[in-house]
Amino acid sequence: MSEILDMIYLWLKAGHIIFVIFWMAGLFMLPRYFVYHQESEPGSPEEARWFDREAKLRKIILTPSLIVVWILGLALAMTTGAFSQGWFHAKLLLVVLLSGYHGWLVSYAKKLARGERSLTGKKLRLLNEVPGLAAALIVVLVVVKPF
Repeated sequence: MSEILDMIYLWLKAGHIIFVIFWMAGLFMLPRYFVYHQESEPGSPEEARWFDREAKLRKIILTPSLIVVWILGLALAMTTGAFSQGWFHAKLLLVVLLSGYHGWLVSYAKKLARGERSLTGKKLRLLNEVPGLAAALIVVLVVVKPF
C-alpha cells in the first residue's frame, strides 16, 4: 500500500510542476501581449488579432493551468500533511496572491477589449516581473523550507 501512495505522490508532484510551468509561462506572456496590444492602433485589425491571442492564451493555457495547479497542489498538501507547516502557509499566501494577479490580468484584458488603456507600456512591463518574483520566493520556500 505504501508503494501505491508513493507512486501517486510522485504523479501528483510531476503533474503539479508541469502545470505550474504552463501557468507561469502564461502569466509571463499575457502582460507582454498587453504591451503589444496597447501599441496597436485602436480599432485596427492588429488590435483585433491581439485581443484574439489574449483570449486564446487565457482560455487554452492560463485558466485551465490555474485550475489544475490548485487541484494537484491541494492534493499534494493533503498527501504530505503540509497544512501544518509554516513554509506551506507562506507558499499558499503567495499562490493566493498570484491567483489574484491572474484575476487582475483577466480583468485588464476585458478593459482592453472595451478600448480602455489605463496603464502605460512601462507599467505593464514592470508588472511582468510579478510572477518571476513570486516563483522565486515559492521555490525557495518549497526547497529550503525555512520555517
